[in-house]
Amino acid sequence: MSEFPGWHGTTIIGVRKGGKVVVAGDGQVSLGQTVIKGTARKVRRLSPGGHEVVAGFAGSTADAFTLLERLETKLEATPGQLARASVELAKDWRTDKYLQKLEAMLIVTDGTDLFVITGAGDVLEPEHDIAAIGSGGNFALAAARGLMETDLDAETLARKAMAIAADICVYTNGKLTVETIG
Repeated sequence: MSEFPGWHGTTIIGVRKGGKVVVAGDGQVSLGQTVIKGTARKVRRLSPGGHEVVAGFAGSTADAFTLLERLETKLEATPGQLARASVELAKDWRTDKYLQKLEAMLIVTDGTDLFVITGAGDVLEPEHDIAAIGSGGNFALAAARGLMETDLDAETLARKAMAIAADICVYTNGKLTVETIG
């Protein structure tokens, strides 16, 4: 009996520089060794209670959408308080038996705060103003760290880091969704 091949794909990066935060994500979704879709949109703008938040996700799409809906609910309950809403989501994700099974990670920002939220109950504020998740996340993170001291603005830096990740990671492509806030 052969195992069903796992879904792979996604590189998401968040970069805070020059008073702006950019979240960029690639569009590739792979099943085993096959690219299923090259133009998936894994970075989204949320506007709960009139406060804009940008979120990028890696992992199962259905799971990520469930988490994004929960995050919107938390943000509506605590308008303008991304940190608090993120912690509340992480607590629920860690303790709720249904949510514990969800396989995804999130990068979220309101233009000021930048967090990585995980199912282990983590709400991490990244060092060096760069967060990256997904199969090519470490490649994008390393590239962005190397570019951070240049004169590049946040969006150009994120795009260059994603291009480097796409050149290295077979589960990442160059078809980007980019959202800027701040």
